[in-house]
Amino acid sequence: MEDKKKRWMVEPPTDRPVRVYADGIYDLFHFGHARSLEQAKKSFPNTYLLVGCCNDEVTHRLKGKTVMTDKERYESLRHYKWVDEVIPDAPWVLTQEFIDKHQIDYVAHDSLPYADASGAGNDVYEFVKSIGRFKETKRTDGISTSDIIMRIVKDYNEYVLRNLDRGYSRKDLGVSYVKEKRLRVNMGLKKLRERVKKQQEKVEEKASYTIQTVAKTAGMNHTLWVENADRLVAGFLEMDEHIDPNPGTEPEPYRFRTETVPNPLVDGVFEGALGALEALEMEALVDAMVVYGG
Repeated sequence: MEDKKKRWMVEPPTDRPVRVYADGIYDLFHFGHARSLEQAKKSFPNTYLLVGCCNDEVTHRLKGKTVMTDKERYESLRHYKWVDEVIPDAPWVLTQEFIDKHQIDYVAHDSLPYADASGAGNDVYEFVKSIGRFKETKRTDGISTSDIIMRIVKDYNEYVLRNLDRGYSRKDLGVSYVKEKRLRVNMGLKKLRERVKKQQEKVEEKASYTIQTVAKTAGMNHTLWVENADRLVAGFLEMDEHIDPNPGTEPEPYRFRTETVPNPLVDGVFEGALGALEALEMEALVDAMVVYGG
């Protein structure tokens, strides 16, 4: 009985465009958002689509921190072709007053229940469904703002290095001096592993069983060094926390050293590690040339 009540809809107007309203946070606007708004726009042959977007204060209090500010989220929506009008500072829960003010005929959203601000688990769209003004859209599986954020968090180190290489400072990214050096060494090790692995695969494809055995033996030495190098380098870098870069002077706070003043010892360890990586990489390439008979 309750399901039938929620599915019931009033008849759409026939003498003017149907005013359909969709709302959300729309953080990191993606194709899942785009498809839902396209569905809302195409709900009727002649549709005027209004899109409400909650501001930062409401969103951060009831859902959590966003990546984009409310102004950025509003602007993203304004540039999407299916949107006719953006309503900033949209309410978390719709009321009859809001519906009347904007002359809303239907509210479009997927059918999953969304909690209101009461904390009792009530559906945000319960009222709209009860008065026959809810138009269901289909959710796009496999994409969401949370999914995108998880991808970034998963590959955090790579994105930090990416932005450092593009001109962002350690301060911009909230990364200490030692952290930056550790990331660069570990990334160098990762790239070396990949290159040595590819070189070994080429050798195994073209060489005989005997030559393969020699190549694998040589490869074991590379692998042994690579697997232990990141641990050893990390140990050296962590020692920086306890070493004063200016012996004989008053020790400076650790935070000041790591965030502001480069440490010659760390620089030396870092440059030495990269030099070892380059030498090891060259050795791997020479091994491959010997196997190829070059």
